[in-house]
Amino acid sequence: MISLLVALAGGLGAGARYVVDTLITGRFHTRLPVATLTINVIGSFLLGALTGWAGAVHPDVRHVLGVGFLGGFTTFSTASVELVRLVRADRAKAAIALALAMVVTSLLAAASGLALGAAWAG
Repeated sequence: MISLLVALAGGLGAGARYVVDTLITGRFHTRLPVATLTINVIGSFLLGALTGWAGAVHPDVRHVLGVGFLGGFTTFSTASVELVRLVRADRAKAAIALALAMVVTSLLAAASGLALGAAWAG
């Protein structure tokens, strides 16, 4: 049963990613994939918060929300393809800047979420 719930949550996470991506790309017209960056930073923060709060949450809930929903929401593969596309378009500096921004901001978001989740857990 838990596998089905993880799969359903993954589908919901992918749907949420699509909605957020569409909203961001519709409002911000830029040559860089800021929607993917934003989605990965948000997902990193939320997974950090969930992990920090993990002691107060049943393992099945952690799997459904973490592996399922947030796994479907975040998008490492899309980020990788977008970085390769930038390199192929002779925009290596933009690709490097985006890769660094994604790693640094996602790590900071995860650390912040982890601290907040741990504080919530008491």
